[in-house]
Amino acid sequence: MNKLFKYIALSIFITAGCAELTQIVQTIEGDRPLTQTEVANGLREALKIGTDSAASGLSRMNGYYGDELVKILLPPEAAVITDNLNRIPGGEKLLEDVILRINRSAEHAAKEATPIFVNAVTKMTIQDAFTVLRDGDNAATQYLRNHTYNELFKLYQPKIESSLNQNLVTGISTNDSWQNLTGQWNRLAGSLAGQIAGFNTVEIELDEYLTHQALDGLFLKLAEEEAKIRTNPAARVTALLERVFGSSEAQR
Repeated sequence: MNKLFKYIALSIFITAGCAELTQIVQTIEGDRPLTQTEVANGLREALKIGTDSAASGLSRMNGYYGDELVKILLPPEAAVITDNLNRIPGGEKLLEDVILRINRSAEHAAKEATPIFVNAVTKMTIQDAFTVLRDGDNAATQYLRNHTYNELFKLYQPKIESSLNQNLVTGISTNDSWQNLTGQWNRLAGSLAGQIAGFNTVEIELDEYLTHQALDGLFLKLAEEEAKIRTNPAARVTALLERVFGSSEAQR
């Protein structure tokens, strides 16, 4: 009986020793639990990389204009114009000119988006980071949108407005083109023929509309970048990203 007890005790010691050894090996290999700092830094790093990539892509020539997912069209209030372009001399060409210039303005403004996002990312708390990591999908993008949209709008709108007022081609700005288009339409709508036809004038702040659309496109591209980092190991371009998101992926 004493021998049996000794055998059991020895087995327990060996088993415990193996478990301890395994834990040491795992720690050496990087399987230790993530620290709060690593999670927070990993999320911040992912957002900085994602926002920089999204903004850089949209700031290129045709970044907005050449991408049907984010291409900015005229406001819905302008449908009455687009539906009746044949009533305006050269209306179709004028319309396309305005759309092109609007998207060029957004591409110009996107060049200034990265530092705005970086400033917002640095404000993410450790608890926020853990929540975002746990929620998955596009949680980081939604967090950034929900917590910074108003601030980004206030910072982004002046850049959009400045871009709208810049002379892009032949000394005409985007605002000039928009006012020309809406001015011609509103004159028609205000005429007797327009009143009989029931046409309404178009009154909209183009810079506000464009800012909303530009930010929507930016967040859409950011969501795509976040998805890459969460689902594609090749997109985790730093050791910290691989550790944070690889660990999160393994826990699902």
